[in-house]
Amino acid sequence: MSEARALVTLRCAVADEMTRVFGDGHWSTRPCRREVVRQLRASQVLVARRGEEIVGTVRLAWPLTWAIDSRGFTPVEKALYVLGLAVAPEFRGQQIGRQLMDAAKDRARATGAQALWLDAYDHVAGAGPFYMKCGFRKVGATNYRGVPLSYFEWSGTA
Repeated sequence: MSEARALVTLRCAVADEMTRVFGDGHWSTRPCRREVVRQLRASQVLVARRGEEIVGTVRLAWPLTWAIDSRGFTPVEKALYVLGLAVAPEFRGQQIGRQLMDAAKDRARATGAQALWLDAYDHVAGAGPFYMKCGFRKVGATNYRGVPLSYFEWSGTA
């Protein structure tokens, strides 16, 4: 799977850049190929390309009720959880993240999901302000295994 290799390279470059800018943190984790292959099988992976090169990615998965506390989100029959938004450092500022989030909204509509849910680090390294610019609203906060997170949602009817 050459796509898995490209996704590992991209996500490692993002983790390294986040560590360089914000210091060591939960965002410093570099994925291995096996983890990325598992994620490709278990979720819907969207990619942004420039030519043949993958320059951005985001994953969508049906929420696992045991893995998240969904009480802060607006109750819906079907929601998709947004995971792992990553844009290659040299391509930031070119609207790739926004395009990926628009594609996630399109995928939600196409699959009948009424909402997109996500969490972001409640830290300067977190993307909360970006998600709000993309039409998400903050609906809560939590502390998961010592990591402060903010919850955001987008309603498919918005």
